[in-house]
Amino acid sequence: MSNKVIHAIYNDDDVLLHAVTETRSAHHHIEEIYTPFPVHGLDKAMGLAPTRLAITAFLYGLVGLAFATTILNYIMIENWPQDIGGKPSFSFIQNMPAFVPIMFELTVFFSAHLMVFTFFMRSKLWPFKKAENPDVRTTDDHFLMEVALHGNEEEAIEFFKNTGAVEVKVIDKEQ
Repeated sequence: MSNKVIHAIYNDDDVLLHAVTETRSAHHHIEEIYTPFPVHGLDKAMGLAPTRLAITAFLYGLVGLAFATTILNYIMIENWPQDIGGKPSFSFIQNMPAFVPIMFELTVFFSAHLMVFTFFMRSKLWPFKKAENPDVRTTDDHFLMEVALHGNEEEAIEFFKNTGAVEVKVIDKEQ
């Protein structure tokens, strides 16, 4: 089964943002936008929901903090207590000021590293994955908006040319 999509190519990010707004107001469905760099405000112009990755980063930080607290309590209090600088070694709470830097570092470590894996899984960026970029110019200096084609093909091409597209192509996309 195949369906047709329009590839509208732009050479300016401000023109692209304006075109996205016009496209959404004309009730066309934007499949994807390929850009060579992040475009500020594009997610809001496309109507995308806010990301929940920050929540997972916070949860991963809590996991790191719990791991640090558990490992420090086991190593420094229960398993092998040592007299370092005359500090008491029979209570975690009394030694906690000395443990704060380690707890902070493990919180950041867990959050950062687990977020990288989460981002790769969420973006489906597996090792040796073939690139899905439909036009190689979008890695350099052009912006591509992929829109599902429903209705008259000539009207759609004219609409996207009027939005400032430098090139408009109709592609038969395999699903």
